[in-house]
Amino acid sequence: MIPAGQAVAPAAAVLARSSRPTPDALASALSHAFLAADDWSKPALMTAGTGILGARRRWLGPLATHVLRSYHRPPTDAPRELAAVVLGSEAFGEALEKAARQRRPITLVRYAAEPAVARAARVPRLDTLAELAEVLDLSVGELEWFSDPGQWNRTASSRRLQHYRYQWRSRPGRVPRLLEIPLPRLRGLQRTVLRELLSPIPLHDAAHGFVSGRSAVSGAALHAGTEVVVNLDLAAFFAHVSPGRVYGVLRQAGFTEAVAHRLTGLCTHAVPVGVIAEMPPGGEPGDRFALRKALATAHLPQGAPTAPMLANLALRRLDSRLSGWAGAFDAVYTRYADDLAFSGGTELSRRADAFVRGAARIVADEGHSLNRLKTRVHRAGVRQSVTGVVVNTRTNVARPEFDRLKAVLHNCLLLGPEGQNRDGHDDFRAHLLGRIAWVTSVNPDRGAKLRAVFDAISW
Repeated sequence: MIPAGQAVAPAAAVLARSSRPTPDALASALSHAFLAADDWSKPALMTAGTGILGARRRWLGPLATHVLRSYHRPPTDAPRELAAVVLGSEAFGEALEKAARQRRPITLVRYAAEPAVARAARVPRLDTLAELAEVLDLSVGELEWFSDPGQWNRTASSRRLQHYRYQWRSRPGRVPRLLEIPLPRLRGLQRTVLRELLSPIPLHDAAHGFVSGRSAVSGAALHAGTEVVVNLDLAAFFAHVSPGRVYGVLRQAGFTEAVAHRLTGLCTHAVPVGVIAEMPPGGEPGDRFALRKALATAHLPQGAPTAPMLANLALRRLDSRLSGWAGAFDAVYTRYADDLAFSGGTELSRRADAFVRGAARIVADEGHSLNRLKTRVHRAGVRQSVTGVVVNTRTNVARPEFDRLKAVLHNCLLLGPEGQNRDGHDDFRAHLLGRIAWVTSVNPDRGAKLRAVFDAISW
């Protein structure tokens, strides 16, 4: 990914100064010409370069060789990245130096149109920052402030200049969790991005968390009644999704480079050093160091409305690879946020340890790591669960959870609800309805029995 501050001129700008183009403009024009070539070969690239330069230059051959070594296939979705490769090549640099010495600048006689980018279904076309700003109801200056391409906001010493507030959450025996909560204005912008720009992008079928029409129950149901269930957990899930992954998702969806950069800036964040220094105790030293490192670099902030969707999109390749790995063991794979679940028969049960090692290698190769304390292999003789749902024979709630809720409802019926609200819920009735609804979604028969008791309570 090209740093935000390194601008490479688009083709329109190349045309405007074609009589004496800058090195950036020349590199951009050559990149567009190469991408418009008849095929991705050295003769075709040299012919394309000759077409815009008006003559066959000796340095075009070495430049074409350098480009082909850098890309085995045309980078049609990254013309600016290709332009940077051209700009950094030895052959192009020597050509510029020679032209400067001889005072005979390299000129352009024509330019190639910028390559079209495939777009995900129903994703709106936004080619310029002005169009993005209009969708978000911002001025271009406000867009720059919130997307922060220069990372001024992230390094500001005063919290009044920052777009996030922070809450550390301690977890007994585990590394603390940091909630990065966007302030109201940025949160509103992120909700617009989620609704208007991200929602149309398709997800992998294995993703069941934060997806319309899918849930923890829909994912767990695919594992019911199997011989063995394997549970894995991704460590620091959101913090390990880098801006590069987010940018790649947006480019693949069809947004132009400039728009993808600003959207990435709106949806990623690096935590100030002072906030990281306030991390409460908990967890192993190695895990704490890994979390500090991840938070100090830009990542998906846990608390932003866009983070779950972008995490799902950024993990599409991981989902594809793990689905393929599961298929090799005749197993099924689903993911709910950071919870990875696999289930299968004899082959998976017999080689479960090898399966887990292979899955861990894939996870590491995709830039994530597993929480080793949450790795579980449960065979049919013990309780099997996926995202808190028991799946031994069918989806069900754990018996202790059901019995506790049943006892509370029974006591409410006999003694009245006032004395049963021991945790001080503001709306105890709504709290119980929510718990009953969860049981109903997992096991409708059990849910119906609990609802019958609830309806008999005198409120």
